[in-house]
Amino acid sequence: MSEEESGGGHRLGSYLRARRELVSPSQVGLPTGGRRRVPGLRREEVALLAGISPDYYLRLERGRDKNPSPQVLESLARVLQLDDIERMYLLDLAAARPRTPRRKRTEHVPARVYELLAHLQIPAFVEGRAFDVLASNPMAVAFSPRLRPGENRLRSLLLDPEERAFHQDWTKATANFIATLRTTIGDDIDNPRFVELVGELALSSQRFRTLWARHDVRNLDGGTTTVHHPVVGDLRLHRDKLPIDDVILVVYYPDKDSDSDEKLRLLAALAHTGTADDQTRVGRPDASSDRPTR
Repeated sequence: MSEEESGGGHRLGSYLRARRELVSPSQVGLPTGGRRRVPGLRREEVALLAGISPDYYLRLERGRDKNPSPQVLESLARVLQLDDIERMYLLDLAAARPRTPRRKRTEHVPARVYELLAHLQIPAFVEGRAFDVLASNPMAVAFSPRLRPGENRLRSLLLDPEERAFHQDWTKATANFIATLRTTIGDDIDNPRFVELVGELALSSQRFRTLWARHDVRNLDGGTTTVHHPVVGDLRLHRDKLPIDDVILVVYYPDKDSDSDEKLRLLAALAHTGTADDQTRVGRPDASSDRPTR
């Protein structure tokens, strides 16, 4: 994590500043004329609209006041036009207290989940909190070779050209993944895996640096997505993410009897014969599949 995000006050100030820069004067009913040296709202404009003094708001952004009242935070959330997830994230940042070191744990895939993966006839895999693929079934690897155990979904999305071509809306996908990572990290900012991943992507991806600076937060749960598979063509699939102990089971499935259903059956047949991909094994427990989580 960056130095400015290493403490609760600095993280709160960084978040306020990032969100302030994303709100235009016209969105809050202010005149848009004249030269403006900063993107979005000025500090004094946020303070005026939130009903607090400019000096106090400046202290918040600079991390000098780490205990704003819930009323002040709610006013700021209104001015910055935060949704429910963003508002709760703001409140959590302000509520952060000095943290005691946590005992490191590994992300462990229960044995029963490996058996479940082996029986599922749809793309299914297990991911950790940092989007590390911990286990996957043959259909998942036929669906995307980047879903082999040991891969990282966010790294693949940002750095692998094939993964970029795979997604119908890569721009939206990257925004969702990066916002979800920030939500997942929460106050666990000294987690070695998170530090490693954020550092790697900040060095290697301009897209990551741009989106990370926005401080977007989001929950990436279920949904529907369209992908461009190189063998069977476009697939429109539903995605569900099911928490199991400390990991998440992710499954993709089509509407029954749809065109995507037919294509997924074809993909299953190709995977069974080894045509779609020769790496169609389910990940099994070993030292390399355990990731420190906290």
